Amino acid sequence: MSFSAADHQFMARALQLAWRGLYTTTPNPRVGCVLVKDGAVIGEGYTQPAGMNHAEIQALADAQAKNIDAHGATAYVSLEPCCHHGRTPPCTAALIEAGIARVVVAMQDPNPQVAGDGLNKLRAAGMATACGLLENEARELNIGFVSRMTRGQPWLRLKVAASLDGKTALNNGKSQWLTCPEARRDAHAWRARSCAILTGFGTVKDDNPSLTVREVATTRQPLRVVVDSRLETPLTARVLEGGNALLFAAVADAAKIAALRGQGVDVCILPNPQGKVDLPGLLAELARRGINEVLAEAGFRLNGSLLREGCVDELLIYQAPILLGEAARGMFDLTELTDLTGRRELEIFDMRKVGKDLRLRARLK
Repeated sequence: MSFSAADHQFMARALQLAWRGLYTTTPNPRVGCVLVKDGAVIGEGYTQPAGMNHAEIQALADAQAKNIDAHGATAYVSLEPCCHHGRTPPCTAALIEAGIARVVVAMQDPNPQVAGDGLNKLRAAGMATACGLLENEARELNIGFVSRMTRGQPWLRLKVAASLDGKTALNNGKSQWLTCPEARRDAHAWRARSCAILTGFGTVKDDNPSLTVREVATTRQPLRVVVDSRLETPLTARVLEGGNALLFAAVADAAKIAALRGQGVDVCILPNPQGKVDLPGLLAELARRGINEVLAEAGFRLNGSLLREGCVDELLIYQAPILLGEAARGMFDLTELTDLTGRRELEIFDMRKVGKDLRLRARLK
């Protein structure tokens, strides 16, 4: 299907609007909408926090506030309009009622409740429709939502701060600070866009982190998730302050669980046959709770376990121009290889300087 230069321009604008919901739309996807009539933009909008207006409703309201009739307009939407009743009414009905003549979408909604039916309903109402314009860009923006809808698990980024020789901490556990302030600020932006931050008890014990977003402005703090097989996290740990935390354990301790829940911390007992936390099961449980993107900030042991069990989708690595030497902790605790056929291959798709450090993003092939 061919698209005009104007189509590209207006869809690019819809994607720009969608980015405004980067930190706020979860568990819903980030969506932008532009209404165009006689070559001019008459309304714009992006998806609001869950339970509030979707992008299409916002754009229609914007046009109405300007006293412009949207009848006969083209709607450019970065994701197929929904056609089901959720927390809000279907956007397809609003577009039909407004008399929109043409709808151009970047990508089909992977939600099984939509999955093409939204476009079908619009066509049945007599609208012209087109799909696939800037699809890759739209998919990247909602990679976690797509993962949850198609795989039943969130998209997991594993963040590591390391020296140039691949060390993340001294053997005594000291690691603050390896990277520069600019890199740490950048990492907080990745925290802010994530629905959950994942760490292990080892990191809680060594660093006592809060795992909150502090370096960038956000109206929402991600859920803090701790993998703690033996339920050893103290009630005074910073990661538990204010609730909004979830502990996954392999053993049950009724008194400890009651105390945790008493201060607003949820607990999920999810053992695997080895007596550790079932990590793939953990991801499935997070997906069930509406978690789209997870940022793992853990130690080398949990990092290695996540890699070994196929839980990692993307690596986010910050490397400082320093050397720590052999007597320091590495990035991942992985089984020794005796043959290169067992190597894990990655595809580096982004590499840039952040402050004086190097930021590398790679995905497992």
